[in-house]
Amino acid sequence: MKILVIGGTRFFGRAFTELALEKGHEVTIFHRGQSDSEHFTEATRVIGDRHEDLETLGDGPWDAVLDTCGFLPGSVTQAAEYLKDKVEHYVFISSVSVYTDSTDMNRDEDADLLSLGDDEPDDEFKMENYGALKVLCEQAAEDVLPGKTTIVRPGLIVGPHDGTNRFTYWQIRVRKGGDVLVPGDGSTLVQVIDARDLAAFCLTLIENKTIGIFNACGPQEPHTLKDVIDTAKAVSGSDANFVNADEAWLVENEVGPWMELPLWIPSPEGQAMMNVDVQRGMDAGMTFRSLEETIRDTYTWYDSIDGDDKEWVAGMTSDKEAQLLAAWREKQA
Repeated sequence: MKILVIGGTRFFGRAFTELALEKGHEVTIFHRGQSDSEHFTEATRVIGDRHEDLETLGDGPWDAVLDTCGFLPGSVTQAAEYLKDKVEHYVFISSVSVYTDSTDMNRDEDADLLSLGDDEPDDEFKMENYGALKVLCEQAAEDVLPGKTTIVRPGLIVGPHDGTNRFTYWQIRVRKGGDVLVPGDGSTLVQVIDARDLAAFCLTLIENKTIGIFNACGPQEPHTLKDVIDTAKAVSGSDANFVNADEAWLVENEVGPWMELPLWIPSPEGQAMMNVDVQRGMDAGMTFRSLEETIRDTYTWYDSIDGDDKEWVAGMTSDKEAQLLAAWREKQA
């Protein structure tokens, strides 16, 4: 098949491009040239900005397009309008963040969606509007290509080449060993998807020409944070000692959930977002590799890039963790 990837050189997009090429598909990557694509020697590489340079793509045609980086509805409309007579299938990567706040567990793809406030612009990206803007992006793609659009809503994407550190933090921290600060008893729910599993699922949807909306994270019965750190300890063989600190105490001490202590979401609404129904995606061919495999491969990648020398977006500093551990011990004394 001939597949156009908007993005396609970083993390999930990279995983998809690698897999599609491996399976013999003809792949065109349309990206800004800000990340390495030289290793994709079998792909057609087109440099350009999706907001200004769509015409550099020419007329195609392609069997499908995978849009990995649509964040504003106007941008998605622009791309879909340009491609509507050049592609048979538009696959848009959205997010489980499209759902409204709720404490309901196991929500499926028909759950209520966010809406943008009347006074909020739809042509300006604000992180607090991420989910509502993704809803509008989904609608934009479907409006231009009705009946030809597939929406994929991933949760947290993890694995090799993850530049956020939101999942990798725990693996690396556990491998370093010693006392490790853990929020609560580690029972916070964790649904994730390895970028390579997401890539395989999207390629399956394209190959089967599957239309629909799919949550893409897992497993169906979520992991827990304890599962993640116990697995990291087993895989790495570390001597980590998990110190379980009260969640309310952590909040009182200004510890930031999700980004400073990744995967930790103390609110019931946040936990519901980590427990969505993925049966529809599984029925369409989505599978999940083991935590062991994801963690082992992430260690290999992390070491290959000298990850200890990088500054990461997410994760707690060692100094702050040490201070909190000392304060927690004093409180328990």
